[in-house]
Amino acid sequence: MIESRDGRRVVITGVGVVAPCGIGAEDFWQGLAKPAEPQVERRVEGFDPFAIGLSKVEVRRLDPFAQFALTAADEALRDAGLAEPQPDADRCGVFIGSGIGGATSWESSVLTLRDKGPRGVSPLIVPMVMPNAAAGAVSMRWGLRGPCETIATACATGTQSIGNAARLIAAGRADMMIAGGAEAALSGVSLSGFGNMRALSPSGVSRPFDPERDGFCASEGAGVLVLEEAGRAAARGARVYAEVAGTGSTADAHHLTAPAPGGAGAIACMRLALADAGLDPAEVTHVNAHGTSTALNDAAEAEAIVAVFGPNRPAVTSIKGVTGHSLGGAGGIEAVALALTYTHRTIPPTMGTMTVDPALDIDVVLSPQAWEPAPAISNSFGFGGHNGTLAFRPA
Repeated sequence: MIESRDGRRVVITGVGVVAPCGIGAEDFWQGLAKPAEPQVERRVEGFDPFAIGLSKVEVRRLDPFAQFALTAADEALRDAGLAEPQPDADRCGVFIGSGIGGATSWESSVLTLRDKGPRGVSPLIVPMVMPNAAAGAVSMRWGLRGPCETIATACATGTQSIGNAARLIAAGRADMMIAGGAEAALSGVSLSGFGNMRALSPSGVSRPFDPERDGFCASEGAGVLVLEEAGRAAARGARVYAEVAGTGSTADAHHLTAPAPGGAGAIACMRLALADAGLDPAEVTHVNAHGTSTALNDAAEAEAIVAVFGPNRPAVTSIKGVTGHSLGGAGGIEAVALALTYTHRTIPPTMGTMTVDPALDIDVVLSPQAWEPAPAISNSFGFGGHNGTLAFRPA
């Protein structure tokens, strides 16, 4: 990273994921190549919060988004070989964000207040719904006393959380960070709001970059990475997925929900990430796209990709055809997918997409594609005009 201190590099040594297409990295990866049933709500089926040893009391005190984050963090730490207490816990931290936080707990408490009065509302409702509940729970469970932070930048949350965590390591403020995003906001209010703004797919099919795309499918889940300073990882012989080589963050300063014309903010964001990583656009061979299956966002992102990469034409995929759009959790889940792409040397397909909109001049991957690991980027763009990009390269 250009902004690193003393040449400190950041690598990924563990991944964990809870998603509608699979709980755990292995099932998740297999699920990325399986067609999803038409359904506007993509929920995580078969999730068991007790599987990681949570007690009934702990589960009762945690909103589902925090339960998802804890489960993903548990897998990521085990995957990294860091499940035991860390002797340098003051140098280990957490950066897990959420776009909305405990929406389902808040909505159910509003109904309780209506039906049972004030005394029926749980005294723990505030710590359950606060967006930093997941980060705090992960920090406390593993005794991590370093930076513990949360941001909420809508659908850019997961990506920007990982980027900010990487910067803390590069700057020498931490040596290990658990980073990502989590969301469980499939509440009646949220779904009604998205539906009334006509953002949801009436067909229940997510088809990114397809000429028939008609909106996104709302989902939930969490994606978490273990990030380490490269020297720390090497000293303990850790397996490394890839390096987080650069990050970008910009604002459209244009509209509450619509992207800037021509993808101007996305263009600037991708270029910042590449510059931070010291990469030339010609070196990038894969883009893990935001690709929400909405008309304006897919068009703006495609225009931005063309502007940044020109004739080099990297392979573009969006996993939202399977996972749906998990809002603040999406960037974390997609970062896990990109890390696994390095391991499997295969780019997952853009499921749900039958043909690529001829108005979008990009190379969308429609079936699993063999890939020689090389620099790649992952994009996330959120309501409010938030843009986030991560640049990965082989370690």
